[in-house]
Amino acid sequence: MATKEETFVIDGMTCASCALTVEKAVNKLAHVDKAVVNLTTEKMAVDFDPDLISEAEIEKAVADAGYGATVYDPEQAQSQQERHSTATHKMWHRFWLSAVFAIPLLYISMGGMMGLWLPPFLQASQAPLTVAVLELVLTLPVMYFGRMFYENGLRSLFKGHPNMDSLVAVATSAAFIYSLFGLYHVILGHGHHVHDLYFESVAVILTLITLGKYFETLSKGRTSAAIEKLLTLSAKEARVIRDGQELSLPIEQVQVGDIVMVKPGEKVPVDGIVIEGQSAIDESMLTGESLPVDKTVDSQVYGASINGQGALKIRTEKIGSDSMLSQIIKLVEDAQSTKAPIANIADKVSGVFVPVVMTIALIAGLFWFFIMGQTFIFSLKIAIAVLVIACPCALGLATPTAILVGSGRAAENGILFKGGDSLETAHHVDTIVFDKTGTLTQGKPEVVAVHASDMTEAELLTKVASVEKLSEHPLSQAIVDKAVENGLALEEASDFQSLTGLGLKATLAGQTIYVGNGKLMADQKIDTSSAKAIVETAAKLGQTPIYVGKAEHLLGVISLADQVKADSQATVAKLQSLGIDVVMLTGDNAATASAIASQLGINQVISDVLPDEKAQAILDLKGQDRKVAMVGDGINDAPALASADIGIAMGSGTDIAIESADVILMKPELSDVVKSLTISRKTLRIIKENLFWAFFYNVLAIPVAMGVLYLFGGPLLNPMLAGLAMGFSSVSVILNALRLKWVKL
Repeated sequence: MATKEETFVIDGMTCASCALTVEKAVNKLAHVDKAVVNLTTEKMAVDFDPDLISEAEIEKAVADAGYGATVYDPEQAQSQQERHSTATHKMWHRFWLSAVFAIPLLYISMGGMMGLWLPPFLQASQAPLTVAVLELVLTLPVMYFGRMFYENGLRSLFKGHPNMDSLVAVATSAAFIYSLFGLYHVILGHGHHVHDLYFESVAVILTLITLGKYFETLSKGRTSAAIEKLLTLSAKEARVIRDGQELSLPIEQVQVGDIVMVKPGEKVPVDGIVIEGQSAIDESMLTGESLPVDKTVDSQVYGASINGQGALKIRTEKIGSDSMLSQIIKLVEDAQSTKAPIANIADKVSGVFVPVVMTIALIAGLFWFFIMGQTFIFSLKIAIAVLVIACPCALGLATPTAILVGSGRAAENGILFKGGDSLETAHHVDTIVFDKTGTLTQGKPEVVAVHASDMTEAELLTKVASVEKLSEHPLSQAIVDKAVENGLALEEASDFQSLTGLGLKATLAGQTIYVGNGKLMADQKIDTSSAKAIVETAAKLGQTPIYVGKAEHLLGVISLADQVKADSQATVAKLQSLGIDVVMLTGDNAATASAIASQLGINQVISDVLPDEKAQAILDLKGQDRKVAMVGDGINDAPALASADIGIAMGSGTDIAIESADVILMKPELSDVVKSLTISRKTLRIIKENLFWAFFYNVLAIPVAMGVLYLFGGPLLNPMLAGLAMGFSSVSVILNALRLKWVKL
């Protein structure tokens, strides 16, 4: 089927059970391939067949489950940060309004028992009816401000999939109804029932849980800071040259092919090619690279980067959702909306947790009432404490918050994970396979040595470059570039010939010059024995020697090589120190491959492979029960990238390589391979810590709330303290995830 992927914004979710309920409701629909809900971002990614099921039907399924769903429109939707800001403001507003009524209520109900001063008309022993009615009056506003717990909780309960709000709603409703019963007896004249009122528990539990929700919302807003920073980067206007006039237009009106003028210090508004001018551009916001990148005619530039001192004219190539910035934002959003496999643990637990807790609360209450002979009030307090403290919120936040912060931290460093699953899988990698050309090496030949026999090195290089400038071969271009770099004035060559499989021939200043391989020299009866040692050394180092001769006389040898990148050796050593096997995979011959491998300290080399054989080589390694990552940058690497457990593409590589990869490195720096693994490992460690503490908290807290300690002479857990503990368990999980923001890379 033709699958479409759509993102929906989900309203009304408060805990892991909510997210799971929405997910299950949509996954049950026919023609929905997969639905994944992220509690932290409040979004749902759905793969479905648009010919057989509509977006409206998906939204209806969510509505039937008790929540709201609308299609996410990145162009018009309120930004994530604004949504979080609004939600945080509302939660704080709810908290302080609740506290205004809850604090005096707590003072009135508990002050006398704690020896605090109260006027006679507020003392339970002196004016029970006044106190009881006042407590009810102070409780009702708090219940109104916390009505969301009842609306969401009771609706979910009656639909058969109770959530965290259901626990709070049932617990506080039970306490409230019992307190109304006590108030009824006080009205009848039984003043001692004033001590059976639990209005203050209702109000304080709701207030404390609202405070916990406020901190949770505040923290969740901070976890998405990376993507919000990206969203604010794009330029709002562009200077477009049309019909010879320079117009300042909104970025939405810029079209592909438009010529855009960028002045010094301005933000580059579009992705395009420089057609005039030169400058250095700060691309750190996109790639994490701190040094400005030099740009001249034909250089690629990206929107949101900052122009330096030079003015540039740019031909627009990509706009809107096709731009590099938009693609980065989409990749980060995708990573944050997909589930890591480890999240399934929390999902399975959350799915059964709430009904199990409700059952435990009921059993605990009945146990204390019928078996232990305690009062109804005592048993009710036990049941309420269990319901309030056992919220699985921390469990549901454990994985998505860590992935959110981890993928955001990676993006800030120019590392893009395509999904939460790739962020987790990278943690298991034990073997990394590197493509050689363009990945471990620069990807283009350079002159590394000039050996002249009876002239200076500059003179030899001038002669050779003067011949090579007439050829289009990559080796020729490398020699010409070296001569230009050294400021040499090239001569005019005549009678140029390209000798297939041999080299080049041309006339310089009346002399015939031959430039090429050993066979060409042999054909021209030029003795190369004097250069034997030079050539052997070049072969050992993986270099390509070019002979230069004239009239049976050797003028010298120029050695070229595809130089290894500056950070290749350090990266290989670092990976090996982490216990990871490093393999080099290349289509080059064994001698060249071995020479490069020995420079880098790589012990395992797979050479002389064609593009389709690269993929098979990866599959062979996986067949040895290894978790394999492949790092490459070319079209010929795409099959291997797709075959690996994790494909890592250098961002400077081809689009097809990037499409096939799971991780994209925006900078051509191999050290980022280590950083990507570090982020993955740190993120997984945080997830495991979060899951441990979430599980440990509930395993420890529920028995205490049930009164197990009280059986052996220990304390009882007050429902109000349970509410406070529950709220801050979620906050602790989020704060732990935020530690990833400061991970040293």
